[in-house]
Amino acid sequence: MFKLRTILVPTDYSPTSEAALTYAIDLARLVGATVHVLHAYEIPVYGAPDTAFIAPPETMAAIKVAAKKGLDTAIAKFQSGGVPLEGHLAEGRAWEAIHDTAAQVGADLIVIGTHGRRGIARALLGSVAEKVVRSSKVPVLTVHDDAGEARSP
Repeated sequence: MFKLRTILVPTDYSPTSEAALTYAIDLARLVGATVHVLHAYEIPVYGAPDTAFIAPPETMAAIKVAAKKGLDTAIAKFQSGGVPLEGHLAEGRAWEAIHDTAAQVGADLIVIGTHGRRGIARALLGSVAEKVVRSSKVPVLTVHDDAGEARSP
């Protein structure tokens, strides 16, 4: 029988991610699950013929500090939702970090926000949610925030 004990919610701190987190918290409250909140960030690397430009250590540190601050803020904002929340920070491609973290925490479900981009915007930007849905080993629930604003916890 399927038991829902661990829910992973990736966030990019957007209103759509907040809507997904709110949904996951509501669901977790109903079933007694723990919610793991993940933010993945990438260090910029720019390629050029015969070389690559990598961000200096100070920039790398600043990116990590900002990512951690955003994660802490998101956790604090939703802490009063009545379910255990745990934060995770990962460096790398978002969809890969989502899969890795899902395996590490033993996620039973991934709840991810989707912006619903179409056409050229989707072709140029790609879709983390789509990559996760197509390649996940655990069920994925996508949440689209039509109003562009998340509900309060």
